[in-house]
Amino acid sequence: MLVVPNAGLLTLGVLQSSMHMTWMRAVCGRLKSDYQYSAQIVYNNFPWPDLPGSHKQNQPSAQAQQAQAAIESEAQAVLDIRANYQQPADPAQKPATLADLYDPLAMPPDLLKAHQRLDAAVDAAYALCGGKKKWASEPERVAFLFARYQQLTSLLPAEKPKGKRKAPAAHS
Repeated sequence: MLVVPNAGLLTLGVLQSSMHMTWMRAVCGRLKSDYQYSAQIVYNNFPWPDLPGSHKQNQPSAQAQQAQAAIESEAQAVLDIRANYQQPADPAQKPATLADLYDPLAMPPDLLKAHQRLDAAVDAAYALCGGKKKWASEPERVAFLFARYQQLTSLLPAEKPKGKRKAPAAHS
């Protein structure tokens, strides 16, 4: 069991996002077909978005603060919807387990939509640090996350994008 002490809604929201799940599937170990999540490889090396709660900054931008607030709001929405199923108002209804709620064939539509909104909020936060607001595929997310990881861990200055080279003029 892994524990993140003093974790808040920002941490919960990012860890439940498609972005983090993509990273986890790309870097974690496996035992047979089961994922082996480790703090040393998966969590500690995850390239978090630049938000006030993810690290200390002098003056986070208004956009970063809004992105963090959006993730926290959507993470709370996921928790609220899950609580409705885990502690139903109707005593005749059986409380749902997490396994029930996250069964891919029977996931409640409102919970699925809440996770989609959370993913959109997390993607918007990564867009502030060079990512996209919408991703075409998981490999595209992986490529971005590894580039971001390299950017965050490199001791060398970031490379400037190279412009297109003109083709040499043909000599007659």
